[in-house]
Amino acid sequence: MDAGVPVTADLTAGVVRLAVRPGAWVAQGDTLLVVESMKMEIPIAAPVSGRVRELRVRPADVVAEGDVLAILEEGAG
Repeated sequence: MDAGVPVTADLTAGVVRLAVRPGAWVAQGDTLLVVESMKMEIPIAAPVSGRVRELRVRPADVVAEGDVLAILEEGAG
């Protein structure tokens, strides 16, 4: 089975909200979730078009740089 495309955190931040659910189809650049760091909200975008296989975070979670936030299955929807 394909490991999918991991979406990782670029910095330590708190998860503010999820913009998609597992199973949703997204286009490259669509917002998957929003994190907050240093009082700034930062959208996390899909690096590829495809289906959201898995979300590994919930609102109020704190993530570190490099943590996997989501897994996407690349492909057209």
